[in-house]
Amino acid sequence: MTLLKSKLKEIFSKAKQQQREVVFLCIGSDRYIGDSLGPLIGSMMLENGISRPVHGTLEEPVHAFNLKLALKDIHKKNENPVLISIDASLGTKEQVGDVLFKEGPLVPGKALKKMLPEVGDYHFQGIVNYLDPFPSSQFLNDTRLHTVMKLAKLITQIIIDSDKEE
Repeated sequence: MTLLKSKLKEIFSKAKQQQREVVFLCIGSDRYIGDSLGPLIGSMMLENGISRPVHGTLEEPVHAFNLKLALKDIHKKNENPVLISIDASLGTKEQVGDVLFKEGPLVPGKALKKMLPEVGDYHFQGIVNYLDPFPSSQFLNDTRLHTVMKLAKLITQIIIDSDKEE
């Protein structure tokens, strides 16, 4: 996690040099445990006093139905932001509980074959569950809250620590 924190600090520093705002877009819905990772992280970041704009919380989630509107709002309020998106993801059984951080956009709704815009200059994915023979949306109802909470706390702590040290 130290490597991830230093990467985030580097992104924050570079954005500051370029006079660009770092904005977090936390995607998901609190209606399904498996999809609640993003809004949980958004709420946790605000509760911990993050100094950067956050879109997508438990109170005001950003999901498939309002994602395009949220993106429009972000670009209206922030000229050329560095967008870091966060979403729950599916992986293999062995990956459940892992955190991925990658450069480039996130493809939200991919596991459910939803056609949504790619978002982010960078993105976090928390692997909350794995694909199995059930219908593809079944994972949303079959995900352990413990896994989602553990990932939410971990990702939030990485971001908050990096933000404080910047």
